Amino acid sequence: MKNTTGNRLYGTVGRFRRKALRYGRSGTLLLIVLTAAVSLLPSCHKLEGEYNDALYNYEVLWRTLDERYCFFTYKNIDWDSLYDVHLAQLKRCRTSDEIFKTYCDLMANLRDGHVNLYAAGDVGRYWKWYTDYPRNFSPEVVERYYLGDGYRIAAGLSYTILRPESDRKIGYIRYESFSDGFGEGNLISLFKYLEPCYGLIIDVRDNGGGNLDYAASLAGHFADETTHYGYIRHKTGPGHDDFSTPAPRYIEPSEHIRWLKPVVVLTNRHCYSATNTFVCMMRQLPNVTILGDSTGGGGGLPFNAELPCGWTFRFSAAPMLDADGKQIENGIAPDIFCEMDTVALRNGIDSMIETATDRLQAAQ
Repeated sequence: MKNTTGNRLYGTVGRFRRKALRYGRSGTLLLIVLTAAVSLLPSCHKLEGEYNDALYNYEVLWRTLDERYCFFTYKNIDWDSLYDVHLAQLKRCRTSDEIFKTYCDLMANLRDGHVNLYAAGDVGRYWKWYTDYPRNFSPEVVERYYLGDGYRIAAGLSYTILRPESDRKIGYIRYESFSDGFGEGNLISLFKYLEPCYGLIIDVRDNGGGNLDYAASLAGHFADETTHYGYIRHKTGPGHDDFSTPAPRYIEPSEHIRWLKPVVVLTNRHCYSATNTFVCMMRQLPNVTILGDSTGGGGGLPFNAELPCGWTFRFSAAPMLDADGKQIENGIAPDIFCEMDTVALRNGIDSMIETATDRLQAAQ
């Protein structure tokens, strides 16, 4: 037999918990009364300990995101209505795994790769920001036919010279993750080796992000002057639209080697987070062309929090904008759209690298 009275009361107490935060003592008193009433009803599954009640953790999760997540308005998300939808789902849970999935289902409505829930045995995540798109990258083909056996490695960057017999040699840099650091000495050695090249390809396809400092450092080697590339905003209150005035962000040119010859940056949908911001930086430089598919996005700086039960979660808290003040959360379109030729790929040919190389060699 369904406990419809209990379901209604759980929904009611949730709404008054939210209102109590806004209306002070009177709302808090009503919350106490309703909470006491609900305590007499069959409760959701409990883990060990006073603070591991599923409903209590749900309230903390929903409220934290309500007050601190930064893309509700941009993504047109009705967060209040989703509270009741997933509360009904939570009432049917009987195990910790079911509770975890319910929390993840709630968070999936944010459609954000920076939103995760972490438990001991699983990580909740949203993958559709790239799984619904073609990959446009084959690491096996790049390693076997382009980097080859003799490529060089400077910390996290792999590099070589493509078509070395040509009068217009093309440098190629493969950077797999902005979590892989490098020092200034690494970049000086890299650029000195590639100095004979007429142009340069920077391949950040499938680079899921990492440290923004490395993105800014690398971009600074292609800028000849301080260059405005975007803005950042911060939450200033619990309202969905409570933000600071946009603060400008700049690329600072390197004090050492600067590459001012033509550059093509290769992108696909799996360019995310710090890589998305790197592309936002590079597209503002006059000597750079972005070629490939749209990036995956990830334009909000992530913030970490913890539920009373010990599970931790992450969410976007500070939106980043491009130089025109537009959101980059859903990705950045390339200057030149180019997809992988799957027939050529079977023959060891990466059509995106070939297109970039041809364009650089033909450039005046």
